Amino acid sequence: MLHRCTYQAVATAPARVGRVHSPALQRFARPSGIKTVQTKYRVSQVGRLCVASSVGVADKQAKFELLDSKIQELRSLPPSEQAVGNLDASSEVLKVLGEMKTAELLKKFGSVEAARRRIFPRELTSAGIKNPESIGTPSVRNDFAFLTSVVGVTSVLAVVSLAVLPQGSEIALWVPFLIGGVAFAVLAIGSVAPGLLEVFINFFSQVFPDYRERVAKHEAAHFLVAYLCGVPATGYSLDLGKEHTDLIEAKLQRRLSTRGKLAASEVDALALVACAGIAAEAMNYEEVTGQNADLLLLQRIINRSEEKLNQNATIDLTRWAVCQAATLLKENQPAFDALSAAMKEGASVSKCIEIIESA
Repeated sequence: MLHRCTYQAVATAPARVGRVHSPALQRFARPSGIKTVQTKYRVSQVGRLCVASSVGVADKQAKFELLDSKIQELRSLPPSEQAVGNLDASSEVLKVLGEMKTAELLKKFGSVEAARRRIFPRELTSAGIKNPESIGTPSVRNDFAFLTSVVGVTSVLAVVSLAVLPQGSEIALWVPFLIGGVAFAVLAIGSVAPGLLEVFINFFSQVFPDYRERVAKHEAAHFLVAYLCGVPATGYSLDLGKEHTDLIEAKLQRRLSTRGKLAASEVDALALVACAGIAAEAMNYEEVTGQNADLLLLQRIINRSEEKLNQNATIDLTRWAVCQAATLLKENQPAFDALSAAMKEGASVSKCIEIIESA
């Protein structure tokens, strides 16, 4: 009889299950209701997470499109206005990247704080530098190959012209003399103003099989280390001898040629960016061929420092910057390798940033 009454109560008044006095039925009824509520709550949670995730992806994509539009505006400027326009564009890019970082869409941008310390030579080897002695030693590989080729080719042409041209004629005297004069002119310019030959030497260096890979690693290192230090890159160039003044000015948000001194913290960060390409080459090759322009830029930075650096302090700063850059590249090796490959294919700046963040 007791079981019958209980059954009728459950059947006729399901809304008052809580008043059932049978312990067995109470244990059966209550967890079912709780489980239903928990399931609905979890489903709603998952729904909110999915909506938030889709909104975040859409917002991130919109920011990257805005980033590309700002950079495209810079590229559309006349060459005479790009120097000033590059700084303005970097300010806009910095604003966009800052907003994305605040929204936690970017994790690695500006994640590194440079702090100089004393570096011993053996630490360069530990950081992955193949030949520490090559740091700061100007490479003559490309120069030697260029000058040797010029002298060799002009000498052969002069001898051939003597044999081919009519003997005793004026042209047979002047042509070999003029051809031979080209070699002497190149040697004279190289001794007095070697910078004038830089374009020809860089073009000639493309005959080396490692040229394209070397340049890609060099420039990818500048881009990656600059990004980690919070520098808003507006573009890149696969030119081995290019000074990266645009990255330095983007970090400062002012022209490097303007008046005013650089604080020690600024010098450290800028030195790190300037020496990143040197570190990348030194980690993969015995000789660093693309360091001349980077070292020149580093010297310009040092000249603007509030703290006067003597020769030993300059060497210490260079050694630290190369070592720290090499360490960052090793810590971010997957991003560095993927970025190098993408830059060889001409990827956009926003694509490069996505690669760094996703690696």
